[in-house]
Amino acid sequence: MEFTALQIAGMLKGEIVGNPDVSVTSLAKIEEGQAGALSFLSNPKYEQHIYTTASSICIVNDSFEPARALPSTLTLVKVADAYACFAQLLAIYDRMNKKEAIIEQPCFIHESARIGQNVFIGAFAYIGANVQIADDCQIHPNVVIQEEVSIGKNTTIYPSVSVYKDCRIGSNCIIHAGTVIGSDGFGFAPDDSGIYSKIPQIGNVVIEDDVEIGSNCSIDRATMGSTFIRKGVKIDNLCQIAHNVDVDQHTAMAAQVGIAGSAKIGKHVMIGGQTGIAGHLSIADHTKIVAQSGIPSTVKKAETLMGTPAIPINDYKRSHFGFRKLPELLRKIYDLENKLGELLKKKEA
Repeated sequence: MEFTALQIAGMLKGEIVGNPDVSVTSLAKIEEGQAGALSFLSNPKYEQHIYTTASSICIVNDSFEPARALPSTLTLVKVADAYACFAQLLAIYDRMNKKEAIIEQPCFIHESARIGQNVFIGAFAYIGANVQIADDCQIHPNVVIQEEVSIGKNTTIYPSVSVYKDCRIGSNCIIHAGTVIGSDGFGFAPDDSGIYSKIPQIGNVVIEDDVEIGSNCSIDRATMGSTFIRKGVKIDNLCQIAHNVDVDQHTAMAAQVGIAGSAKIGKHVMIGGQTGIAGHLSIADHTKIVAQSGIPSTVKKAETLMGTPAIPINDYKRSHFGFRKLPELLRKIYDLENKLGELLKKKEA
């Protein structure tokens, strides 16, 4: 990768302050900048570093005015939103680093599988019967894609992902290493003696377009019908999504979230890490759930929730303040009991 400040400003519709011909070949955090590197500054907390950085180009908000002299080697590109524009450049850089469209050997591709154009398939991948992989996909080494799976355009599946039979994955998706799509839901029925019998899981998983799933996640197939991950959903690493869950559009969840079976998660919901959500409930659109919360019942209106069981965050803060006071309150109660006991003894005497 090599871009000049003039090219970067053109892509981002920004304004150049400095040398338009200076070029960069790498990316770096502003505090770790070096000659030939591109950095960005959006958080005022890091402004101090722009006065000492060795980076050659820095993307800044168009409202930025330096408080003192900048390094003579630094060129600024001023844009409306530095963070968003830097993310845009990272996306361009990522596209430039895509694997060449080849099928590495050894791998297994069933004769009935249909592979689109400009597709990379890594060594030791397994592509089962009647699989459909659309154009521009990247299937990395050791991926297993079982029979009847379909994958949309420009989707990337990283190493050691397993996609079970009949699952559907949309376009422009990213699934990171070690994730399992379509494993059996946790379905068992106890008999009179308490011995569990397996309930066959005959549904599938449907992942719509523009979804990203982190590493080592597990998304279970439905008992019947489908487990849905809707358009634009973002899932962090180490999340568990059980059978027949429906995660609606543009919802995001951080690491170690667990969602029990048949829960319905609304649109634009934000779920903090290590949150546990019980099954057979629904969560309203635009709800926000603070990390390590527990959701035992339906959330009917959008609000920010915290705690186990989760309650509105302001109520939780007041409750937590009271909880922190409990040792002091207990001491006062013990003191009052002792004084009351002494008064009763005096009265009896």
